Amino acid sequence: MHKQDMTIGVLARQAGVNLETIRYYQRRGLLPEPAKPLGGIRRYSANDITRIQFIKRAQHLGFSLEEVGALLRLEDGAHCSEARAIAVEKLAEVRKRLAGLRGIEHTLEKLANQCATQKGNVCCPLIASLLEN
Repeated sequence: MHKQDMTIGVLARQAGVNLETIRYYQRRGLLPEPAKPLGGIRRYSANDITRIQFIKRAQHLGFSLEEVGALLRLEDGAHCSEARAIAVEKLAEVRKRLAGLRGIEHTLEKLANQCATQKGNVCCPLIASLLEN
């Protein structure tokens, strides 16, 4: 294939996403929409695959599409301090979520253990706790 030789269907397969994902990224301004030649179809390049993979990797790390857009605007590599600031902010959010998850883990572990020790016809501690809170 040449540099601009992929249809949207081929692009989707190569990038491992569906057509609607590509269209959605285009609507959000994350992926440029190539010009449509008169009577023809739009053509995409390997650069578009790389951009989609960047978006998917960033999402996997927890970046929102707004944050991905900000990172894409910095992709020339000359704005490393700005990219770092975005990453540091995301790291703080992740750490906060982890702390919340550890609290949930502790509560669920405690309630599950209480359920295991209950005998006879008594109210389940897990159900009772959920009804109370």
